[in-house]
Amino acid sequence: MGELTNPVLLTIVACEVGFWVLVIGGLGLRYPVRSRRASTVTLALVPVLDVVLVVAVAIDLHRGGEVGFAHRVAGIYLGCTVMFGHRVIQWLDQRFAHRFAGGPAPVPVPKAGPERARREWADFSRWLGAAAIAAVLTVVLSYTVADAGQREQLMGVFGSLGVITVIWFLTGPVWVTGTRRS
Repeated sequence: MGELTNPVLLTIVACEVGFWVLVIGGLGLRYPVRSRRASTVTLALVPVLDVVLVVAVAIDLHRGGEVGFAHRVAGIYLGCTVMFGHRVIQWLDQRFAHRFAGGPAPVPVPKAGPERARREWADFSRWLGAAAIAAVLTVVLSYTVADAGQREQLMGVFGSLGVITVIWFLTGPVWVTGTRRS
C-alpha cells in the first residue's frame, strides 16, 4: 500500500494523465475548434510535465524519501516521453487531421519487410536515447540531491535498463530483421 501513496508514483500518474489531456485537448482545439494558436500553446505545455516530474523526484529525494520502484521508473518514464512523445503526438495529429479536417488517411506501417525493419531499428534507437536520458537523470539526481543510501538504491535502475534494452533489441529489430530474410 505504501507504493500506492508514493508522491513520485502519483506524480508519474498525474504527468501521464496530463500528457493525454494536453495532447487530446490541443488537437481538439486545432481541428474541431479550429483554434491553431490555442492548440499550439496547449501542446507547448507538454514538456512542462517533464520538468514537474524531475522536480518532484528531486524534492522527494532531498527530503529523504525512501527510494522505491517509482523513483527508478521516473527516469525511464521521462526518457520515454522525451524520445517518443513527439512521435505519439504526430501519430494522433494525423488521425485528428484525417477525422476532423479532411486530411489523408494515415498509412499503416507494414507488418513485415524493409520499411517495418527500418521502423523497428528507429524505435530501438529512440529507446537507446530514452535509456541514456534515464541514466543521465539517475546519475545527476544521485550526486546532487540523493544521500549515499538513496544513490545506491537509484543505481538499481541500470539493471532494468539493461534488461529492457536486450529484450527490446531481440524482440524488435533482430526479430523483424530476421523474419524479413525468411
